[in-house]
Amino acid sequence: MIQTLAVKNLSKEFGGVMAVKNFSFTLEIKAGSRLGIIGPNGAGKTTTFSMISGELKPNSGIVEFAGERIDGLKPHKICRRGIGRTFQIVRVLPELSVYEHLLTGAIARKFSFVLDVDQQREADRILKLTDLQRFKDVIAKNLTTVLKKRLELATVLMTRPKLLLLDELMAGLNLVEIEETLRLLRKINEEMEIALIVVEHVMKAVMELCERIVVLHYGEKIAEGSPHEVASNGKVVEAYLGKEAKDYA
Repeated sequence: MIQTLAVKNLSKEFGGVMAVKNFSFTLEIKAGSRLGIIGPNGAGKTTTFSMISGELKPNSGIVEFAGERIDGLKPHKICRRGIGRTFQIVRVLPELSVYEHLLTGAIARKFSFVLDVDQQREADRILKLTDLQRFKDVIAKNLTTVLKKRLELATVLMTRPKLLLLDELMAGLNLVEIEETLRLLRKINEEMEIALIVVEHVMKAVMELCERIVVLHYGEKIAEGSPHEVASNGKVVEAYLGKEAKDYA
């Protein structure tokens, strides 16, 4: 049976301002499931991620994952159910080596400080997958921003997620780095069968990667569909894409 993430009429208010209003969507958790969420700065994208992953509690609405209601649960409990996320502003533990950092993902999953052989093998496999082997002994604070982003992703993979929430993973990358990241994300999605929800301002990346796009504007969904359908939507062009729309329509 295919599991599903179902977001139903999710809303969040800050000081009388609606950051997200009655936002709904569903995503099947399987290989090939890659959803993009786009919109202007302040549209409510990161707030939505924070409600799904437990950093914020919604004012109203429901989040269901694999048939179980999860809105309002603590982040570590949601993580253990199979939802991992990266952050818009990269977060790493600065004094740990890259290898030690990956092992914290395994610890978070099991709440055990005794690592078994399988977990260490998994860390080696993910180091290779994310092309971090040569940085294995480098202290995290000494990495470039690009490598810190890669390390954050690798550590989340160690929690064995079924769904990844990726918040501007490709921000600040050059074209070569974007292509490398797209290849990695497709491999994670197709070979590891981890579903992806991607928040991005890099339109080339999100339009090439995602099968379906949702557009937020002032906290409300104004469009949903294929990249072509979204790029051809007049409301989306006016609110966000502008001249870029012609590249994807």
